[in-house]
Amino acid sequence: MRVMGLDPGLRALGWGVVETSGSRLVHVANGVCRTSAGPLGQRLAALFEELSDIFARFAPDEAAVEQTFVNKDAAGTLKLGQARGIALLVPSRAGIVVGEYAPNAIKKAVVGVGHATKDQIGHMVRLQLPGVEIAGPDAADALAIAICHAHLCQSRSRQVAAAVGGAR
Repeated sequence: MRVMGLDPGLRALGWGVVETSGSRLVHVANGVCRTSAGPLGQRLAALFEELSDIFARFAPDEAAVEQTFVNKDAAGTLKLGQARGIALLVPSRAGIVVGEYAPNAIKKAVVGVGHATKDQIGHMVRLQLPGVEIAGPDAADALAIAICHAHLCQSRSRQVAAAVGGAR
């Protein structure tokens, strides 16, 4: 299974792709879609185009996005929500259901604690994906989202297999 994790942002939208092979995770690619200052509509269109190209290139089977947390800056939260809309739209147009995870759930799945720092996330992503070259903190977060989703999908698969096996 190929999973793409997306860390929404208007200036920098991180993305990361991993593949699962049994319980093993393998890094495929990662990067950051960047926009420059300008009208909001143009920036969102640029994110959409770039992310659509990335989806076409890597053809993930599953996708996951970090849920938005509300911060003190309402305007900033709204802009983040619009970038998050692009992160949900692109995989949805490809027919992929998108998993959504709270930031603390992602950190707990990857680092083991729900209030990990960006440095801790990057460190644990490097440990779980040996040899990975990470394109920056936003890409590290996106890889963490993909890892979180992959782990939860594997757990669900084991639960379904146990339930089916127990029903015989």
